[in-house]
This record gives sequence, C-alpha cells and structure tokens, in this order.
Amino acid sequence: MTTVFDCRAQDSRLDGLAAAAGTVRSGRLVVFPTDTVYGIGCDAFSGSAVHSLLNAKGRPAGTPVGVLIGSWATVDGLVLSMPPTARLLMEAFWPGSLSMVLPQAPSLAWDLGNARGTVTVRMPLHPVALELLREVGPMAVSMASHSGSGVTGPTATCQQAREQLGDTVSVYLDAGELTGEGTSTVVDITGTEPRLLREGPITAAQLSEVLGWDISAGS
Repeated sequence: MTTVFDCRAQDSRLDGLAAAAGTVRSGRLVVFPTDTVYGIGCDAFSGSAVHSLLNAKGRPAGTPVGVLIGSWATVDGLVLSMPPTARLLMEAFWPGSLSMVLPQAPSLAWDLGNARGTVTVRMPLHPVALELLREVGPMAVSMASHSGSGVTGPTATCQQAREQLGDTVSVYLDAGELTGEGTSTVVDITGTEPRLLREGPITAAQLSEVLGWDISAGS
C-alpha cells in the first residue's frame, strides 16, 4: 500500500516524516524531495532494501548507489579518510548540490553496488530531506525515476515519481515542485587531486575558486 503525504502542511509533514522513518527502518522504500530532484531511498545498510531500490528503478543488481547524510559528522564514519580538499568543499558547499566520491571505510557492512571501494556521499539542502536523514541515518538514494519509462530529465515533482515508480514505493513525501537545477555536481576525491566527473548546479568555476586551482570536467 502506498501513502502520499503533503509536506507543505505542517501536520501532514510531521505524519509523513514519522511514516517515512518507520518505512526506512523496516527495509522499504520512500520517495522524498532533495534540493536537486525527488529521490527514491532506503536504509543504506540494508542490502535487501538496496536491491529493492534497484528493482524499482529497473536497474541491474550491482549498479552503484549514492548515499545522502543529514550532518557533516556522519561522513567521518563512512569514509576511510577525509582529504583536506574534501573538507574545503564540504565547508563551502554542504548542505547543497555537491556529491563527493570518497574511499569508503572498509569496515562498513553494506552493499551499494560495484563502486570499487568508494562511496558517493552528499548532504542535501532541503528541510524535509534533512529531517528524515537525521532521524534514520545514512540512506541509499537515487533519482526517483524508472530507467524504462522513456522519461528524460530530472524528477521535479512527486507526481512524476509516482507515475514512474507506483506501488513499489511505500511512502511518498510531496513538497511541491522542486526548482533546483537538476542532478548534483560530482567530484572524485579518491586520487591525488580532485576530478570533476559531472558539472551540475555547482560549477567548475566555483569549485576552482575554493580549491585554488583550475578543475574542469575530465581533468
């Protein structure tokens, strides 16, 4: 059974967040707003839930899935190390639309796909997302869309997500249409120097200003 909560109304928002938290803890899927797109998410430490997420999206097993967190402190427990450049970017752009690829902590008991010992992590700038993440901890999250739907572009409304994912998701948190600029900027910080993998709302020029050197896609 699928339930939709209108998070623009305070009472419904509180009920929705409570329902979503319970859903995540029980290993099921939720859709919720981030600052970029609507995401489909689950408990990052539940392998069966991550498998369900990939099935819902029509993606093959082993497809890497990123992680959203609700606080800066959380990232320290997920990664092997935090290079100084990563700290600089966190301080400049988190919470916000910057995803960072970092070496994951080898002790973590999770299965987020064939990410070759890395984890892609982000702290989103949306109050509903942050409240949920702070309640349940790290979540495996992908854009709330189905790869076989024929729909292209970001999932900017809850209705778009429902049309593609339907009853595979237990709880939908509707915060209205999102006005972000699409999927996040992605920077790989696993090497000696950061590499821009995807330019999004945060531009190469903004990253370069913080880092103190030029960074461009594919560099």
